[in-house]
Amino acid sequence: MTGLLLSQLFAQPALAAPQVTASVDKNPVMLNESFVLSVVANEDVGSNALDTTALQKDFIVGRTSVSSQTSMVNFKTSYSTTWSTVLFARKAGTVTIPPLTVGSAQTQAIQLEVVPASSAKAGMRQQDIFITTQVSAKDVYVQQLVTMSVKLHFSTELKRGTLSEPELEGANIQQVGQDAESESIINGRRYRVIERTYAITPQQSGDFVIAAPVFSGEVMAGSSRRSSFFSFAETKPVSVIGDEISLNVRPVPDAFQGQWLPSELLTLHQEWQPELAQFTVGEPITRIITLTAAGLSEEQLPELVMEMPPGLKVYPDQAELHTSLNKDRLVSQKVRNFALVASKPGKYTLPEITIPWWNTVTNRYETSTIAAQEIEVLPGAQASASTPFVPQEGIGNTGIPGQELQTVTVKEHSWLTWVFMALWLLTSFAWFSTAMIKRRKPGKNKAAEVKHQDPYLALMAACKQNDGEQVISLLPIWINSGKHNFSTGRKKVSTLDEVIKVIGQDDFTRAINELQQHYYGKEHGKEHGSTSATSLPSWQGKKLLSILVNINKKQNKKTAEVAIALNP
Repeated sequence: MTGLLLSQLFAQPALAAPQVTASVDKNPVMLNESFVLSVVANEDVGSNALDTTALQKDFIVGRTSVSSQTSMVNFKTSYSTTWSTVLFARKAGTVTIPPLTVGSAQTQAIQLEVVPASSAKAGMRQQDIFITTQVSAKDVYVQQLVTMSVKLHFSTELKRGTLSEPELEGANIQQVGQDAESESIINGRRYRVIERTYAITPQQSGDFVIAAPVFSGEVMAGSSRRSSFFSFAETKPVSVIGDEISLNVRPVPDAFQGQWLPSELLTLHQEWQPELAQFTVGEPITRIITLTAAGLSEEQLPELVMEMPPGLKVYPDQAELHTSLNKDRLVSQKVRNFALVASKPGKYTLPEITIPWWNTVTNRYETSTIAAQEIEVLPGAQASASTPFVPQEGIGNTGIPGQELQTVTVKEHSWLTWVFMALWLLTSFAWFSTAMIKRRKPGKNKAAEVKHQDPYLALMAACKQNDGEQVISLLPIWINSGKHNFSTGRKKVSTLDEVIKVIGQDDFTRAINELQQHYYGKEHGKEHGSTSATSLPSWQGKKLLSILVNINKKQNKKTAEVAIALNP
């Protein structure tokens, strides 16, 4: 009998269902404000014992953390398991948190009052942390870039946290620049503000909603043990969500032809180095084309190309890309340099460059154009590859007589003009600095010294020193020196093209083309805005040196054979 009573005594706790309770850390709560639902069981149960599926109907369910605690008082051991779940109410009004199941037990239901953020009750209690969002435009065209500013305000001590990106179906979203920190006073309360900017490019037309970003983290919480010497800082989880933003995306207008470029302002500008006046055969000249657009990303800017008439060779450089953010507008710029070399004198007509685009301010088709123009190339006694580069002075003037730049001006956005001007001045300053550094370098124009030297030996020395510019200057002098059969019965040469025709060897032609591409196409990093002449690998003259040695041997052999034939 005694054994039966003991077995019943010990069996009772095992048969008893765990007791569970539920509570919230605040009531009422504001819409889009997070609150924490705590569920406590008085037994040590599994961490997956709580089922939160019933909450998803009226709440956005955030992360859930689980903790267990064991204590012993007067040799009596007690256990508890606590689940802390971050929730957002989906709508304002009175909302019921339904009973939740833990094992075979259930919590009690909780009536929660959710008030709009603009209501009087909400105004009585300011939030410790909240998010505000703003977009540059809500009515846009497909592929028109929209900037979105997300600001996280917090007045409490923030320990850690993450901010999710906004979401939009079928759109490209990327962060622009770095986070900016500031302070703001709202209703007499000081907040720290972290601002993040996103560039959103919708790829399909229709009515959409930009899903608000969500912040999840931990903040310092008040503790009843703060007076204790051994107390530790306590934190509590917190999450906030911003407001959703509706976006109307229009399709591409049927009347538009060409590459689709929706922009607030798009301009084309050109510059010549040296300034456009008179050109000489074999003299390298650089034409710089700049495209600037507001409301387009770097990836959307079209390719800049030039069509050349016969007699002109063009060596395009890689394009430079610049981006800046001004008054919540993204301004992008593409700069490309084209080195032009004329092989014969005459007048050349450069075709116009036209880029069609759609003005999102006036909702009209526009074109930005650099008009066609004529340049004259004069014959030269000797090609020179060391022409100094002088940046053009003045803004909006190409220096070309009779040429007009076709640009579009939008009065409502006059601030864009100043942004474009600043970008242009920064780029011009970089070019000018590089040009001045190069002009001060000694030893780059030594062709005059060859008068008292053997041209062939001087050419060999230039190749060994990897001085490509000196090689370009010496090649015509070597051909015209009269110490080989090249000059027999020929007129003087003055350009590299004429040198190539005289030599008539494929390996020599390839080597000279590589040499021209290196200097005329790259200009040692000048077109890249570099301030260092070592920003690109230097030209190596070993290959050309070997070719020239073989050519010289062949010429010496032919000269010897002719001498023997004349003196039997």
